[in-house]
Amino acid sequence: MLSKYPYRRQDFLASVVVFLVAVPLCVGIAVASGVPAELGLITGIVGGLVTGLMPGSSLQVSGPAAGMTVIVFEAVSEFGVGTLGVIVLFAGLLQLAMGILKIGRWFRAISVSVVEGMLCGIGLVIIAGQIYAAAGLKAPESGIGKIVGLPGAFADALGSTEAPISLVIGAGTIAVIVLWKKLPKAVQSVPGALAAVVLATLATLALSLPVATVQVDGLLGVIQPPGAEAFGELAGPAIWGTIIAFSLIASAESLFSAAAVDRLHDGPRTEYNKEMIAQGAGNTVCGVLGALPMTAVIVRSSANVAAGAKTKASRVMHGVWLLLFAAAMPWALALIPLPALAGILVHAGWKLIPFRQIAALWRGHKGEALILVVTAVSIVAVNMFEGVLIGLALAVVKTAWEASHVKLEVIDKGAGPVQVYLSGNATFLRLPKILDSLEALPQDRPVELDLSGLHHLDHACRTALESWAERHSAVGTEPVKITEPVKVTSAEKATANTWHR
Repeated sequence: MLSKYPYRRQDFLASVVVFLVAVPLCVGIAVASGVPAELGLITGIVGGLVTGLMPGSSLQVSGPAAGMTVIVFEAVSEFGVGTLGVIVLFAGLLQLAMGILKIGRWFRAISVSVVEGMLCGIGLVIIAGQIYAAAGLKAPESGIGKIVGLPGAFADALGSTEAPISLVIGAGTIAVIVLWKKLPKAVQSVPGALAAVVLATLATLALSLPVATVQVDGLLGVIQPPGAEAFGELAGPAIWGTIIAFSLIASAESLFSAAAVDRLHDGPRTEYNKEMIAQGAGNTVCGVLGALPMTAVIVRSSANVAAGAKTKASRVMHGVWLLLFAAAMPWALALIPLPALAGILVHAGWKLIPFRQIAALWRGHKGEALILVVTAVSIVAVNMFEGVLIGLALAVVKTAWEASHVKLEVIDKGAGPVQVYLSGNATFLRLPKILDSLEALPQDRPVELDLSGLHHLDHACRTALESWAERHSAVGTEPVKITEPVKVTSAEKATANTWHR
């Protein structure tokens, strides 16, 4: 029987590592999202026991993600915790539909700059918001408000007796996480985030520090399937924008994570449509339980691969350990200081900001760097969903502009007709440049306009070129001679497609 599980030892050890990484993150993300801490654990459990069992990506681990914190907090603030289950449920159903319709692979076509910009914006909002949490202060609701209000928050904290202590615990948590990586490998077998939380908890207990801790209601006490009132919210249009945002952002994050995890191991590659279905099934169950939305999480996934996992058994077992912990040791959650969780989220937010990618893009692709920055700033200034839409729109405009590249060459030998050659893609986006060049040609000279080098000539360009030719010919010169673009036959297209395959 055991011969059927040749990697049981590796998967078991990996599952323990992932469990230890997941506990503080599940709790911290839930608290930062404005929901009970246990809901984060429930999402982690579903990610292991439901999504973990399904086909798609064998080694990536699912659960609550820091990248969804901002949009979940916005949804809870607007609709309430009771309606969160409905939002997650329908987002999961939408993911299932997209997976069944084989739309999953199309998420790979989303501009990487938009995704990096999304993570950057989320990271900035998380960092700003969690600084308030670390000081025990209430954060402003908007992203820009959080950042602008930081100087005032620090002034308020310095005037308090408890806030500086709370800030020291948060800063100490971050310091432990950062310095933990410099310790011997044997020590690093314990995840830095877990070590930081344990040390912060022990320090708080030993010194009787006046800081807030996690409120615990018990696993069964927080499970609230959405009721009739929550489903009634579906009658309004506002909630549907949030549902679509949940499904699209969770899907994009999961599938980009899958691509990253595939580069970390030599095992089976991700089947994107099946992974979309697995994520949808997990979110559907999370919605029924009233829990947080899930995505595949690169931190837990990379820890799983690094720990030597070979099959999906590791992520399933990590869900079992989360369930046992939440059921048997809920009292342990009540000991965790909130500023320690805020410190973990500040560190997680910092990791979301792609400093190296921004620098590399600026050196080689300034347009892509601009898209990244605009997306991030839009998320901070407006909100998550609209910020991503702005980034996507900018990426589409940039692509359309680049795709409409056209080259105009004028050859004037001093006598005879002026020869003009157009090549590339002539679209309305480049029409002003083309007309400026043509209208600058001598009016008393015949012109030969050669369009045979064009791959594409849209209707607006064709109409404008014909109008210019009529105007140029109307002053008494010879009619403009136009050489039409070469038409590719169906047989030639088939030959070209065969060649490129």
